[in-house]
Amino acid sequence: MAASGPVTTPPRPPADAVSFSVLGPVRVRRGEDALPSGSPQQRALLAALLLRDGHTATAAELVSALWEADPPAQALAAVRTYAARLRRVLGDGMLLSERGGYVLRLEPGALDLDLARDLAAESERVHRSGDLSLARDLLVRSLDLWDGEALAGLPGPFAAAERVRLEEWRLALLERRLTLDLELGGHAEAVPGLTALTAAHPLRERLRELLMLALYRSGRQAEALAVYADTRRLLADELGVEPVRELSRLQQRILLADDSLFAVPHAPARPRPPEPVRPALLPATVPDFTGRGALVRELVDRLAGTADEAGGSVTALCSVAGLGGIGKTALAVHVAHLVRAHFPDGQLYADLQGAGPRPAEPGTILASFLRALGTPDAGIAESVAERGAQFRAALDGCRMLLLLDNARDAAQVRPLLPGTAACPVLVTSRARMTGLAGAHVVDLDVMSPEEGLQLFTRIVGEERVAAERTAALDVVAACGFLPLAIRIAASRLAARRTWTVSVLAAKLADERRRLHELRAGDLAVTATFELGYGQLEPDQRRAFRLLALADGPDLSLGAAAAVLDLPAQRTEHLLESLVDTSLLDSWAPGRYRYPDLVRIHARACAERDEAPGERGPALSRLLDFYLATAARVHAIERPGDRLVDHLAPTATPGLRFSASGDALDWLYAEAGCLLACARQSSDAPRLSRAVDLLWVTRDLSESGSHAAPYESTAILLLDAAESSGDPRTVGRAALVLAESELFLSRFDAAERMAAQALREAETSGDTAVLCRAAALRGLVDFSRGRYGAAEARLDRALEGFRADGDRPGEASVLGHLARVRLALGNTHGALTLARQAVGIHDGLGRSVRGADARYTLGLALTRAGRYAEAREALHAARDVFGEHRQRVWEGLTCLRLAEAELAAERPAQAAELAEQALGHIGVTEGEQRRGTVLTVLGRALDALGQPDRARTCWQEALRIFEDRDAAGYEEVRGLLGHTAATARRTRPRQGGHRP
Repeated sequence: MAASGPVTTPPRPPADAVSFSVLGPVRVRRGEDALPSGSPQQRALLAALLLRDGHTATAAELVSALWEADPPAQALAAVRTYAARLRRVLGDGMLLSERGGYVLRLEPGALDLDLARDLAAESERVHRSGDLSLARDLLVRSLDLWDGEALAGLPGPFAAAERVRLEEWRLALLERRLTLDLELGGHAEAVPGLTALTAAHPLRERLRELLMLALYRSGRQAEALAVYADTRRLLADELGVEPVRELSRLQQRILLADDSLFAVPHAPARPRPPEPVRPALLPATVPDFTGRGALVRELVDRLAGTADEAGGSVTALCSVAGLGGIGKTALAVHVAHLVRAHFPDGQLYADLQGAGPRPAEPGTILASFLRALGTPDAGIAESVAERGAQFRAALDGCRMLLLLDNARDAAQVRPLLPGTAACPVLVTSRARMTGLAGAHVVDLDVMSPEEGLQLFTRIVGEERVAAERTAALDVVAACGFLPLAIRIAASRLAARRTWTVSVLAAKLADERRRLHELRAGDLAVTATFELGYGQLEPDQRRAFRLLALADGPDLSLGAAAAVLDLPAQRTEHLLESLVDTSLLDSWAPGRYRYPDLVRIHARACAERDEAPGERGPALSRLLDFYLATAARVHAIERPGDRLVDHLAPTATPGLRFSASGDALDWLYAEAGCLLACARQSSDAPRLSRAVDLLWVTRDLSESGSHAAPYESTAILLLDAAESSGDPRTVGRAALVLAESELFLSRFDAAERMAAQALREAETSGDTAVLCRAAALRGLVDFSRGRYGAAEARLDRALEGFRADGDRPGEASVLGHLARVRLALGNTHGALTLARQAVGIHDGLGRSVRGADARYTLGLALTRAGRYAEAREALHAARDVFGEHRQRVWEGLTCLRLAEAELAAERPAQAAELAEQALGHIGVTEGEQRRGTVLTVLGRALDALGQPDRARTCWQEALRIFEDRDAAGYEEVRGLLGHTAATARRTRPRQGGHRP
């Protein structure tokens, strides 16, 4: 992206200066204090002066602005009175009398309209320079200066005309901002706002065009075309014309699925690096060097730039660090060849053998360099310090590149550094050279999938890979995208013409045999890893082995401390030392992960070197850490909930949190690790705690963020529990799965699981499961329309929660009973129960369950026709769901708000809320919910006069309901029948294209 240059910030007046607002009600302030601006007529006079841009307005012009053709007899006297009053408010020197009129002298930035114009102009400037994100931010700041309708409440023809002009400008700015939203890729996010704007301004075709494009880029092609159909019909009915050509061309491109509609601006390509040439002492570069484009350019720029700007006394130093086999030497040699032309005096290379048991001595390397520079053996000094001085003297005035490959540590490198900036040094090492002052350290990662496939193809051949591309991708993935592993696998395949790529992929699929398969000639991945492992200290080796036992995608510092049974500070020191040796990655502060093949090797080391009695307890400590910490999160999120009192005891206290936000940050950051730990703990000693861990983290399912992996983990643990024969564990596992199935609207499965949970809980006497399973069965009955059975089961659950002293559980059941009463037509009873639930939760503190209660209260108030109160309750619920990251429930609350707005005959607001609901509720959280949202969205669009788009929504909803034999099917069929009949009676008139 082109540089936009310095951003010009619009000037603002001093903090105590007078400022004016016209983009809303006309206001005057001195600093933060509001000043009296008088009657509407006096404010209209002030607005007329403010909008003259510093020019004088005659008394006659002001009279015309306030009263036009019918001024009162004392109009001139009134103008003078208003001006005198304003002068007293504003102070001397601002409102001046000039040439029979008045003029306002403003400080720069004193008028909000001037600020808005400046921001819009600056946005246009940076847009032309290519900085789309900054251009959008400036437009947002400009639009934020509006506070409702411009010149609100002012009388007179001048104010009326200016209101129209300013509103047109605001809409133009909105269109520019929305265009930038789409250029920046915010297609789905733009749809709700565009839907509301097109409803408010139905004849504004640019908004319709942007809505079509946003819908199409969001994968909603049918709706995009329906927008065009609605627009064409509306223009024909209202104006007797066809859409503008731009809109028609966009429709044709959507019909043709034009890929260029997805094009977004991109940055210009960077200059190509210099063409590679052969150096003097460098090893040959590998002929199939692949990828690493960004790193190559970075290193070339630094080394070549150093040569071009030579003259300093500080040596330029670049260090490439990374895991063994990751391609450090190949990258460094390749870069050295590329920059050879910048170093006409030569290039020096040495393998420092730092990964081996006997690293090269600095004195030996210095002697070899001195010989290469023409110093005879007899002239080489004895000591390392003297040889270093000779070496630096020999390089004085030269432009030479040094490549020090495979260094052990900074101490080995320091004596080899020249003393001039004209001779930069490129170092490779498994350890990060943090001890080299001024070094630019580059951490080399594994290849991208595309780079890995490209390297594999270069070795194996295009024809074989093209025939089995999927298998080839499986091979490079099994190699962990490690260049050495890919090269070995590809070399084996290239040497065996009878093998297919699928044969090799099958051999590498077995993780236990994978490292054994990655051998070819004298190359072996295991041997490379063993060199790094052999250099570790004993406590580092233990950490390297034990931490690899956990199945999660990574480990936090707290989790690692639990595995190692060490204090956090000591654990962090060990982890960072492993990062420095490139055997572990720290991809974010306080989080660590293994490269894929390194993890396999570390587990093999654990099986070989770790006592069996240590591996099991390490994983048990990890499970205890997750369970104890998750219980604390649950207690914060659901104050008063007794579930935490029924969980299995842990030997680890877990983390403590001072705020809900910190607790939720931990829960969602650890979600993948928590579920992996639960799956890994399906053996008998840890199974009951694994089930409890899943139970106490059900927010991961209910939020929609991890519903699918949560469900698969629940299924696995239930199978393991049934094999164990422990009724308590089986009951809890069945309840966990039942809750997951109910969330996904799988009512048959939820009912079966809940019934099993009840049976097992009655056998084991698990009161925590008994009341929760009864409540869950009641919810299934309610969802199936069995309201009598639902009420009976919920009453039983209510007794159980009250007996257990579980106030949040009691309140939740009261909310469920309110829904039942509502379904039975007892709105008054539903309101009573919902208010009881809200009262209990409010007494315990702000929580998600309290938001559930307000959600139910909002439903009851909507049914009672008390729409303002319903909106208040539902907005409060939505705020809490948003704070607690309950994305699906936030979406469902938007749906209920949309229903309330429809009932209150506010279809534009309903459509915007339904669009927001669609953005929160994905396919994985239950298609039936999407069908319900689409039904409501269609009703709102139909009420807005957009029947074609409404019909598209209903057709999609009908498909969803048909697939699931779900409630709502008959309603949607009726809606579609109604719009079809209406469409047959209404045909657009024909008209010519407008330019």
